[in-house]
Amino acid sequence: MDDDDMDYLEQADDEDYGFEYSDDDGDNDDRVDDVENQYYKAKGELFSLRLKEDDPEAALKAFRAIVDSQKEKNEWGFKALKQSTKLLFLVLQRPQDALKTYTELLSYTKSAVTRNYSEKSINSILDYVGEGGKSGKRKGGQGGKGTVNVDVEVLEKFYEATREALGEAKNDRLSTKTNLKLAKLWLDKKEYGRLTKLVRDLHAAIADGDDQDQSKGTVLLEIYALEIQMYNETRNYRKLKEIYNATLQVRSAIPHPRIMGVIRECGGKMWMGEKKWNRASEDFFESFKNYDEAGSPQRIQVLKYLVLAHMLVGSEINPFDSQETKPYKNDPQITAMTDLVDAYHRREVHTAEKILRDHKATIMDDPFIRQYIGDLLRTLRTQYLIDLIKPYTRLELSFLAKQLNIDKDEVEEILIGLILEGKVEGRIDQVGGRLELDRHSALEKKRYAALEKWTTALKSVHNGITQKSGGSGPFGTERMMMGGFELMNT
Repeated sequence: MDDDDMDYLEQADDEDYGFEYSDDDGDNDDRVDDVENQYYKAKGELFSLRLKEDDPEAALKAFRAIVDSQKEKNEWGFKALKQSTKLLFLVLQRPQDALKTYTELLSYTKSAVTRNYSEKSINSILDYVGEGGKSGKRKGGQGGKGTVNVDVEVLEKFYEATREALGEAKNDRLSTKTNLKLAKLWLDKKEYGRLTKLVRDLHAAIADGDDQDQSKGTVLLEIYALEIQMYNETRNYRKLKEIYNATLQVRSAIPHPRIMGVIRECGGKMWMGEKKWNRASEDFFESFKNYDEAGSPQRIQVLKYLVLAHMLVGSEINPFDSQETKPYKNDPQITAMTDLVDAYHRREVHTAEKILRDHKATIMDDPFIRQYIGDLLRTLRTQYLIDLIKPYTRLELSFLAKQLNIDKDEVEEILIGLILEGKVEGRIDQVGGRLELDRHSALEKKRYAALEKWTTALKSVHNGITQKSGGSGPFGTERMMMGGFELMNT
């Protein structure tokens, strides 16, 4: 007996089907026992198939015989159809035939089994159908090709049949859940046209609900999470920002932390595109915490994004010092980012470049991270350059290019930016190819600034003395100023 059978029998104990028992019940019990024996015999053949790699057609015929032998739809026919669907889809890899048995199975949900059991079975089937049969891996044997290749039209028919059956049963909750599963499938398969249409239907389905209803808010956030991922992948940043702002307005909801992790991750990517590193860092941190709470493996990838944003901010705080991120500091997938942070804080640009070369698989293979490595290296080179030129008054651009291991033109571009921002006092001699630092000019500016402060202080003292003396005599002010200078000279 498998887990599904156990779940069903436990639920069935609590159900009252209103059967009336008569003197013929003994005959009925015998028939039920025969059907049950048939079912487990068929399952035994299926189990034998898994061990001995026998022909699965025998088990399929046995399950079909159970369905055909029943005059009325009952639980054993439902279970036989469920096993047939799984066998056809995952083992024999015949999705069209699996669709027929699944459609037949849906007709049993009205009266043959409990609502909870039928919902669980439907979800189970749609899960492996939605995965494209990834769970249908067998070690050799017929049909053991691993992944089932299913046409998009066939997948859509599975969900369409489900929606029709649920519509007849007026099961709105499961119907919405099924549509969300299908929307996720279209997102994974990049079927954005189908996804857009389905998202509109989902919005319309919940439009009439109470805005204070937590279930409506929760479903709304799931829809937004699908939309925000679609707009992120299609690079429609205007719509992405619109949906992102809409998610922040949803108050009555208890979303799964994975959903909030998705929304915050896409928000962080949006801020990165606008080069608002601080905002990106905040969203990536929230995303990481939500993924961590949900136990999602995506937390590792988002942690890398968080570290990247943190370095682009130019913060001197180590991102692995926080309570939430510290446990992952020595994770094999994170150690490269940890080393990169250390190199960044020490301004070791050559070490950082070596880390990026040596850990291409964990850092540079991610297209999102690779997109911002140029910004990161530029930030690091800029800081390294400021420290490098401090002791000098004149440097050759070729020398600086050699120190940074970049082209002379790129060095010149960085220096022009620093001069315009006022971080470097000097000028570039493009004819001679030199940077000439104006140390004297900088010193003069400091001297004048000190004199200005001193003059301001003297005026303050003068005003204070004048007010206390009450302006005594026409020469009182002059005498007091002279007295002040004499005191200063002494």
